[in-house]
Amino acid sequence: MNETNERQSERHLRRNEAAKYVTDTYNVPCSPKTLAKLACINSEGPPFRLAGRFPLYPVSGLDAWAQKKIGPLIRSTSEARRVA
Repeated sequence: MNETNERQSERHLRRNEAAKYVTDTYNVPCSPKTLAKLACINSEGPPFRLAGRFPLYPVSGLDAWAQKKIGPLIRSTSEARRVA
């Protein structure tokens, strides 16, 4: 399968489902309102496509975004200051 077909066959979630997916899968607090705000004010949110006026979030984009929000494994809080 080529890249275009893979992209078209990937599962896309509406905003409510996307927020629930991130929260349930990664235990990262996420609400539909947060996703809406991120989509309007900056480009730090997960990528999405528009289907008319409805945003559709590809699962792979949600995965990458959530994993980026989670820091690396550390052994102490002093180590966290060095990583940041």
